[in-house]
Amino acid sequence: MTHSSPTTDTRPGSVDYRRAQRAELLRFAAAARCDLGFGYLDEHGAVDPSTVELWIACRMTHVFSLGVLADEEPALRGPDREELVALAAHGVRALRGPLHDDEHGGWFAAVTADGPSDTTKQAYGHAFVVLAASSALAAGVDGAEELLDLALAGQDEHFWDEEAGLVVDEWDRAWTTLDPYRGINANMHSVEAYLAAGDVTGDARWHQRAGRISAHVATWARENGWRIPEHFATDWTPLLEHNRDRPADPFKPYGATVGHGLEWARLLLAVDATLGTDAPAGLPEAAVALAAQAVADGWDADGAEGFVYTTDWSGEPVVRARMHWVVTEAIATSTVLERVTGDTAHAADLERWWGYADSYLVDHEGGSWHHELDPANRPAAGTWEGRPDVYHAYQAALMADVPLTPSFASALGEGALRRA
Repeated sequence: MTHSSPTTDTRPGSVDYRRAQRAELLRFAAAARCDLGFGYLDEHGAVDPSTVELWIACRMTHVFSLGVLADEEPALRGPDREELVALAAHGVRALRGPLHDDEHGGWFAAVTADGPSDTTKQAYGHAFVVLAASSALAAGVDGAEELLDLALAGQDEHFWDEEAGLVVDEWDRAWTTLDPYRGINANMHSVEAYLAAGDVTGDARWHQRAGRISAHVATWARENGWRIPEHFATDWTPLLEHNRDRPADPFKPYGATVGHGLEWARLLLAVDATLGTDAPAGLPEAAVALAAQAVADGWDADGAEGFVYTTDWSGEPVVRARMHWVVTEAIATSTVLERVTGDTAHAADLERWWGYADSYLVDHEGGSWHHELDPANRPAAGTWEGRPDVYHAYQAALMADVPLTPSFASALGEGALRRA
């Protein structure tokens, strides 16, 4: 919940508003702590401690590490720096403890007090281990360096396909059977993680790998009307009809995912800025085109405000629910596009996205953001129950206050946070 003084600028998206959002999101997220790591939060902020999912534990560890590095004065009821350090350290311990597979290496997708409940080794979750460890290392958290070493070794050994220049998707527990499915979602978060890892380690190999993945995605998007194919066969042939019968799948939906067009646009700009003259050609142009297509297809697509979740390959809405993370990515991407291109149209978009978020998504009474709305912009839970994730919203509230590069944790560690 947002607390303000008479001199606070409460306009959605203002410096004060963003700072208050960051404090509130940290406060809400702190309740996720449980014995095994960080559990799933319901819509009221109550934690389910029975099962801990890898991706949630990693995202929470990442965000608490960013909170440590930002070192902002806590808002009323918000966690102070000492509490944030303890939360980040708790996340690192969980990733080195119950979530880690000591027998075969890597990390379980989910664990309970009785042991692993999902033993698959997923590229999506393992990318977030790299991100969490990178941010925790930048924040000086004990054990983070060893965690990152393990995570990067796993990328080399199991997930990075040097010939393809992409990341494979899922193994069984013992790393003996590789699923034939290939996916862009895991590759997208691997780009984010590789940029962060390259920044904190100084190893340019990770930046270069992010560049190789990005070049593929820009090409596939260009060849497909700037709507990114999400699902692929083992030989990286697009599977455009994958999950047509499960269009609202939370991780593998059918069709074009509007939010990923926006998210990839920001990442392509970050890769281009990171690699400089060594960047694949055309990434900024691809970023502009991806964002424009996502907005054209997704925003106000059915007569009501908000971004639809997915469209078909002609741009017609398929799943019309409004997901909070899509708006957060629109905010972050418009922030970066205005900065990089100088086009003031992105500033107008940014004002629109923040206004929509404040009106419909930010829960000013209960805290955090509603994760899903129905097509009439009422809270819903067709795909996402509860509020397990503050990662997207926290980064959206941070993007305007740090440079595009280096990645969030490294930028904060260098003292780049805008203070006024």
